[in-house]
Amino acid sequence: MAHFAQIDSNNIVTKVIVVSNDVLLDKNNVEQESLGQQYILNVLNMDGNWLQTSYNDKFRKHFAGIGWTYDADNDVFIEPKEYDSWILNDNFEWEAPVAMPERREGYGYFWNEDNLQWIEEKHPNWNEDTQSWDIVE
Repeated sequence: MAHFAQIDSNNIVTKVIVVSNDVLLDKNNVEQESLGQQYILNVLNMDGNWLQTSYNDKFRKHFAGIGWTYDADNDVFIEPKEYDSWILNDNFEWEAPVAMPERREGYGYFWNEDNLQWIEEKHPNWNEDTQSWDIVE
């Protein structure tokens, strides 16, 4: 299956749809994005700017999701920025300005935007005595 993302005038993804790979194949059985775009417009009667997105991240870096941004200069989809302090890395992913500490067994981490730091939190089902997860029923 092929996936296409509808991009609005601000380059924000508003829809993601699936079409059969067959509609993308040219006479030489080579996939052509333009054939998928024509199919969406002419057969599905869906106007707009449609770009193919890869479920396996083979192109355009990431699979597009609703609310994501299309960066035309780099031809990539970028997820929404969760925190104001985070920066876009070379892999077009948001990362904290401070590296997350090395994970410890039984602990999780969450970002505190007010203090610009990672907060370590003990997982409620971690048993320090047995050094294993308690079964929750």
